Amino acid sequence: MADIAFAPRTSKAELEEGTGFSPKFDADGLIPCVTTDAATGELLMFAHMNAQALCQTIALGEAVYWSRSRAELWHKGATSGHVQKVVEMRVDCDQDCIWLRVDTQGKAACHVGYRSCFYRSVPVGEAAAEVRLRLEETGKLFDPKTVYGS
Repeated sequence: MADIAFAPRTSKAELEEGTGFSPKFDADGLIPCVTTDAATGELLMFAHMNAQALCQTIALGEAVYWSRSRAELWHKGATSGHVQKVVEMRVDCDQDCIWLRVDTQGKAACHVGYRSCFYRSVPVGEAAAEVRLRLEETGKLFDPKTVYGS
């Protein structure tokens, strides 16, 4: 798959208001990506992309990320079947963060089995006397051991 030629990062005005796509990758060659459900707006996950993952996402129309823990490309849903079809891709004002709006071709986005990777909440303010995570989703949508093995 051929790489897409990104525009050079030139002036602040061009980055913030121009039409050139000039993603800013960090020192490790990564750009953060937030992913939401296109229909509901629900936050599904946060991941990183390298240039190759970003190019493949654009070319395929399906989410491809960079797995920092496995140090490899990760075509979301290749193993689980929960492919994320990209409905829309946006970039923030200074082009250092990607936002994907997706249609998930399956039940879940989280490899642990929940709908969203953000299935726990952290108490804040007065409720934070004892900081303990609270489960916000009830029941997993799939069994990770069955899908991924042990």
